[in-house]
Amino acid sequence: MGRMHERAGTPAQPQDLIDVDALLGAYFDQVPDPANPEQKVVFGTSGHRGSAFDTAFNEAHIVATTAAIVEYRRAQGTDGPLFLGKDTHALSGPAQDTALEVLAAAGVRVCIDARDGYTPTPAVSLAILVENGAVDPTGLRTSGSGLADGIVVTPSHNPPRDGGFKYNPPHGGPADSDATRWIANRANEILTGGAWRQVPRKQLKDALAADSTERFDYLHLYLRHLPTVIDLDAIRSGGVRIGADPLGGAAVDYWGAIGEEHRLDLTVVNPEVDPTWRFMTLDWDGKIRMDCSSPSAMASLRGLMEGADAPYDIATGNDADSDRHGIVTRDGGLMNPNHFLATAISYLYGGARPDWRPDARIGKTLVSSSLIDRVGAKLGRRVEEVPVGFKWFVPGLLSGEVGFGGEESAGASFLRRDGRVWTTDKDGILLCLLASEIMGATGRTPSQLHRDLTDELGESWYARVDAAATKAQKDTLAQLSPSQVSATELAGQEITAKLTEAPGNGAAIGGLKVTTADAWFAARPSGTEDVYKIYAESFVSEAHLGEVQDAARTVVAEALEG
Repeated sequence: MGRMHERAGTPAQPQDLIDVDALLGAYFDQVPDPANPEQKVVFGTSGHRGSAFDTAFNEAHIVATTAAIVEYRRAQGTDGPLFLGKDTHALSGPAQDTALEVLAAAGVRVCIDARDGYTPTPAVSLAILVENGAVDPTGLRTSGSGLADGIVVTPSHNPPRDGGFKYNPPHGGPADSDATRWIANRANEILTGGAWRQVPRKQLKDALAADSTERFDYLHLYLRHLPTVIDLDAIRSGGVRIGADPLGGAAVDYWGAIGEEHRLDLTVVNPEVDPTWRFMTLDWDGKIRMDCSSPSAMASLRGLMEGADAPYDIATGNDADSDRHGIVTRDGGLMNPNHFLATAISYLYGGARPDWRPDARIGKTLVSSSLIDRVGAKLGRRVEEVPVGFKWFVPGLLSGEVGFGGEESAGASFLRRDGRVWTTDKDGILLCLLASEIMGATGRTPSQLHRDLTDELGESWYARVDAAATKAQKDTLAQLSPSQVSATELAGQEITAKLTEAPGNGAAIGGLKVTTADAWFAARPSGTEDVYKIYAESFVSEAHLGEVQDAARTVVAEALEG
């Protein structure tokens, strides 16, 4: 991260809160200029994001993007139901309404939440896959008529002022670059010259009453299928006490229902939903951000778990759309996402899922810890390293050839216990429950199991540093190449690889990764914010990590100057 804000980790104050009425007014009143790059539809790693205050997420954007999705799915022959969900951001409600108005006018069969509530991203992914036959004896269909797809209205963990809009095609996971590029280009065409105003729409009350609009019980579907992916008996028999904090996000109703339906010792730590997120502690940069992997954003839950008299064995957090996980243990505090990924992989592949394919690969993004590679080597499992973005795990999860796919940013999913696909998008609820399964099955916390791994395979020091970057600078960083690294050594060690393509699938990483025997760094622009990121890891020492970071900054600085 960048420089720590003086109030990071402290409760939000009135001056930190957004004016919700003003934000909603801006959504309807401000009209984007598609000639302005800052006001165009741009799909990053997880959809289009922006704030209505910046004329970057407004009614016009959603009309145009939804109309583009209607055209795209029609061209692809996707004519089944479209599962539409939203998170708890202030802009998500009006954006879902706008999308529904366009979809209903186009005659698209739309499934909205039966309770008029919030829908986690993984619940939408699960619904798409189940509709498309993931649990049928004949197996999942990805071609032919009647296929379902989905839209999730969410900017994930972004601050309360932001909105987000992402499309999941029939495979249930994030749309690939070809799809998002087409949708964004077409949406910007529709924005040009005010053409978005001519897009057919139904009045909201008529759209809600339309024969094509259906009520769908996302929560019940998720509850019903959960025992196929998590060993709930292990959690119950182990007496694991769970404290779940939805952080004001879409999982708010899910956690209580999971505890009740499956008879778990589970408490929803904070059931409050507030579009200002006034109950949050400030993130590292002084902003309200629902990042459940951030020690600053998770300060309240961390404090609750301190001391021998902590009320829970495992405490968990999720971001606003529940596709990310945060794990807090009494003995280790908030787990670094990389530490939990390595621990989860060691547990799942180490005997907990005997019905998975014996050659099921481990999926990791190339900025995730190399401890995962060492765990894979120990288990005799191939580690498939892919670029940043969960979309790269979709084919392997669908086929069962990848058992687990995880990202350093605390996003992951894995197969059902019988080896069939669960979700092809990240599932933060699932990973939080896995932490409790691990404790129930082994009698040890994930923190203890991680220490066992580092005792055997080596301790590492890992960090990500963010720095502000303009769009032009981000474009430059995305084009970094091995030729721009003239050095033969990195922090005193011989450079073993300079990568611009991921070794797992040969796809461009949109940046650069440099490795040695005991360290590496990767530099890449953010797909969702105006920052660039330097990831680095050392198995030597914390001081050595600093040397690696310094070398990485030099490479980035030279690239931006050149």
